Amino acid sequence: MRARVSRSFVSSLERGRSRSTDITRIERVCEVLGADLDVRVRWRGEGLDRLLDEGHATIVDRLVAMLEAAGWHVSLEVTFNDYGDRGSIDILGWRAASRSLLVVEVKAVIADAQGTLAPLDRKVRVAPKIARERGLAPGPISRLLVVGDLTANRRRVGRFASLFEAALPVRGRDVQRWIAAPSGGIAGLLFLSDSTGGGTRRTTAGRVRVNPPRRGTGRAG
Repeated sequence: MRARVSRSFVSSLERGRSRSTDITRIERVCEVLGADLDVRVRWRGEGLDRLLDEGHATIVDRLVAMLEAAGWHVSLEVTFNDYGDRGSIDILGWRAASRSLLVVEVKAVIADAQGTLAPLDRKVRVAPKIARERGLAPGPISRLLVVGDLTANRRRVGRFASLFEAALPVRGRDVQRWIAAPSGGIAGLLFLSDSTGGGTRRTTAGRVRVNPPRRGTGRAG
């Protein structure tokens, strides 16, 4: 059959008797059916959630440092409510010289390809309005997905290569060069390590993680 598994395996899967089998074959069956496989890991209660939060915060911290070193003004967790469409942008970057506005989505782990890209599209749509409310006059609107540099994440991106390539064609060093000297808009994907490393000092916790009150026009440099 198209999933390259036996009929007996499918029968066991349908009857819920596939506990001893490997996840790869189950994933192939789901792919043929057009379904997403959602595997949830429970480990030490909330321990895994804390690890994911730590990884997310570390990636955010590293990207913020990269942006600020290149002259960007950065806001974290920018909330929005656009006609009932609510959410928050992980990182909103503004480069006054080029009037570049950057919307960043950070993912420590890619669980679902489409579920990762769709929210970024939504946040890019509301970004110009958020910028204008802050007294900014944005030119190019760019998007960047920053993902934990894990083998599983790279495999997931590779598996859905055409989807990610169409949505986020700019990668790696090209993204970093654009951050240093933005020209026009980009749609990029960047892998960053979520490991703090020995002796690395975390600074994310000390940053303001809510929308600051606007003073005057709220214009940021």
